[in-house]
Amino acid sequence: MGSNLGDRTGHLRAAINKLSSVGTVTKCSSFYETEPVEFTSQPEFLNCVVELETALNPHQILDAILQIEREMGRDRSTQHRKGPRTIDIDLLLAGDAVIKTPHLLVPHPSMQDRRFVLEPLAEIAPDAMHPLLHRTIRELVESLPPGQAVTKLEIA
Repeated sequence: MGSNLGDRTGHLRAAINKLSSVGTVTKCSSFYETEPVEFTSQPEFLNCVVELETALNPHQILDAILQIEREMGRDRSTQHRKGPRTIDIDLLLAGDAVIKTPHLLVPHPSMQDRRFVLEPLAEIAPDAMHPLLHRTIRELVESLPPGQAVTKLEIA
């Protein structure tokens, strides 16, 4: 998840708290300050990754996280897709599931190219396997080219 508007730390903490309505947050990475990617003319992001245990299926999880985004002020219909936002929550992996529907792609289709995703994910699940690439998260981080500044923060 990520935030680059307002109280970024507060937004991430609120989103993590709201995920308790979806399941149990079993792990949470540190917070990382990251440069915007693709649409670069915007403030830096604060990102983290959480592990969630839930009885919901991936489509139900997606519905729940989109509802959390709406509750936190995100309007995907009017905001620039890659632009500034109070909160962005993505479903990266769902165990070893591979899902390709018009509304949901799992694993997240560009996670293997994004240092801001892989570094926090590697912190909490370095040995998790990408179900399509058959490489661990640690291996994916190590294979990234230089660039994409990602700074781990010490936030209490």
